[in-house]
Amino acid sequence: MPQSKQESQPGGAFWIYGPWLDSIVGCGAWSVPLLLLAYFSPAESTRGWSIGLYGLALFFNYPHYMATIYRAYHTQADFNRYRIFTVHITVLVALTVVVSHLWFSALPWIFTLYLSASPWHYSGQNYGLFMMFTRRGGAQPTVAVRRALYAAFILSYLILLLNFHTGPSADPLFVSLNLPQALTSKAQPLLLLAFSACSCFGLYRLAAQVGLRKMAPSLTLFSTQCAWFLAPSLLASLLRLEIPLSRYSSGVLAVMHSAQYLWITSYYARREAAATPGRSWRPSTYFTILVVGGIALFIPGPWLSSLVFHFDFTRSFLLFTALVNIHHFILDGAIWKLRDKRIAGFLVNSRAEIAERGREAGSSAMAGFRWLAGPSPSAHRLRVGTACLLLAWGVVDQTHYYLGLRNSQLANLKRAAWLAPYDTSLELRVARESLEKGAPKESEAAWQYAIRANPNDPAPRDAWLGYLLRDKRLDEAYRRTAEWLELAPNDAALLVNHGILAKQSGHDREAEQSWRKALAADPTQAEAEVYLGDELEKQGSFEDAIRHYSAFLKKVAQRPATNLPPAANLIGVELKLADCHSREHHPDAALQYYKMARSLAAQTGEKKLESFASVAEASLRAKLGQTKETVPLYQRALQLDAGLNDPQSEAVDWYGYAVSLQDSGFPARLVYASVLKSESLGSSKMSGPEEDSVRKMQKELEQRLGPEAVTIRHNPEPLLREALELNSSFR
Repeated sequence: MPQSKQESQPGGAFWIYGPWLDSIVGCGAWSVPLLLLAYFSPAESTRGWSIGLYGLALFFNYPHYMATIYRAYHTQADFNRYRIFTVHITVLVALTVVVSHLWFSALPWIFTLYLSASPWHYSGQNYGLFMMFTRRGGAQPTVAVRRALYAAFILSYLILLLNFHTGPSADPLFVSLNLPQALTSKAQPLLLLAFSACSCFGLYRLAAQVGLRKMAPSLTLFSTQCAWFLAPSLLASLLRLEIPLSRYSSGVLAVMHSAQYLWITSYYARREAAATPGRSWRPSTYFTILVVGGIALFIPGPWLSSLVFHFDFTRSFLLFTALVNIHHFILDGAIWKLRDKRIAGFLVNSRAEIAERGREAGSSAMAGFRWLAGPSPSAHRLRVGTACLLLAWGVVDQTHYYLGLRNSQLANLKRAAWLAPYDTSLELRVARESLEKGAPKESEAAWQYAIRANPNDPAPRDAWLGYLLRDKRLDEAYRRTAEWLELAPNDAALLVNHGILAKQSGHDREAEQSWRKALAADPTQAEAEVYLGDELEKQGSFEDAIRHYSAFLKKVAQRPATNLPPAANLIGVELKLADCHSREHHPDAALQYYKMARSLAAQTGEKKLESFASVAEASLRAKLGQTKETVPLYQRALQLDAGLNDPQSEAVDWYGYAVSLQDSGFPARLVYASVLKSESLGSSKMSGPEEDSVRKMQKELEQRLGPEAVTIRHNPEPLLREALELNSSFR
């Protein structure tokens, strides 16, 4: 391609392709409208944005990674020069790809590194282009100016990074540093102040050298940096608008960054080819190589790992995306340095250096690449065949993504699942939609694919298990959990569920072993402690049961308030502890846990449990001879019983209260009225022994009271009110 007159003049070139394209794409003048459109687009347009951005990835995101590969590998000189990155780092990243496919917990850490490093990479590119345009405009920045401006770009990145890592993460793929809001809210204004000072100093000095007109592209790039990194932070702090990490790092901003990268690398490749004897540069060939190569970098890996090894497609895709990006960040940072005379020669117009280094690179091109790019028929067929295959693969990948987004259409979801049958998230949607459409067999098949693709993901197992339990298929649920444990033997939650089902199926020993394995696999597991405590309590091992119940309460106490079990569960465990301590003749400990249960029940409005705890404590105190202490406990229980609509429990409590009044020496008429109340509530509901005890006590009191008993029987209400007002101080 012939050079323009402007380019042919050493030091005279100002724009790269022209003011409009350079300003909009290279300097990012389109950032503000595109980011505003992305951030504030209506929620119903999310699917359209996803499809559009995923399609643009084929022509912007993927090729921009391939442009780096092309730059580092296409000549022997560059390959050898960056050998630590082209060979050693590449091998390390490839090994990380393999290991991360086997190590389930690696994905969030890798993806967090990718999301945190992306804006650093974008900042580095913006700074490099800023300095390029500054020098093309004739400025000669001093060391102090360069450092100040570099610090400004770094500070803007740090402000955004603090936003990313403030507070806990709501995204399971992002591991937040969980920095306290109080700290970051103070640090960000200080960073912003430092950013302003460095920016004003550096920009003022540059403008004083060359004037504002020649600073136009540099100032546009600087405003782009502000729009990309400061504006989201300001929106988050002023408008409480959350920054969507996935959209930020891999959405419209990534497309703009990739377009900017292709803009400058295509210019560099053209200039390099022009300076190398015997080489020509064709835009169509160059961009075809980048598109096809980009597809090769991103698409075959996840598809092959899913189809061949039955690995979760979505997880594999995220791993490849993150690791290819990380490799790109490392390689890109190594090969693009304006202090490199060859690079500066092409980008800042040092013509003599271009010719000298260009000839050196052209004379040592790799033999393999020369053959592949050569005119032989076999090489031509290989190129065309590979390109067609990869382009077709790219179309299939786009089709799979498009069909997978159409959640409400089961037929499209099935087509997407047919293309990639080991996509866990997709199979879960197929299962859910099939179940809603009345096709449970298809749901089970989808769950089976999802479990095979990602045995460590509990979501498909939980969904299938929930369906089996709702359908009362307990035996099958028991068998399924046993099968799943062969795939995930150390899944604590699965071990707990299998233990519950084993217990329901009559396999007590297996249930106990399963719960013990759950605690061994995850010492923080709390629910297994309760199930083990229940089992040991039934076996009469009260000391062991106490140990497990106490462990449950300690583990729960360490959880955040948002992750506590229901209050009824906590109260139930406290009551179990009290009962076990009572059986082991630890009355003080038993009374303490009864009090704790009563207090928690009163705080949480669990009236039935508070009533039960009050009666249980009263019963224990009666055994200890503390009869006076039992009266207020029964009174509280009866007050609660009155609003619970449980006549049988109320009848039992009135009988217990009658016994308590009698043992405490209160008048027989009050005792008799309480017995009558118990008899009237539970005459048809009490079991044989309870009913016999009530009737026996009733006859004894009638003999003692004589004719007064008849009067009380006709109108017991005044005496009942009097009985409830006795000793009204509640301890």
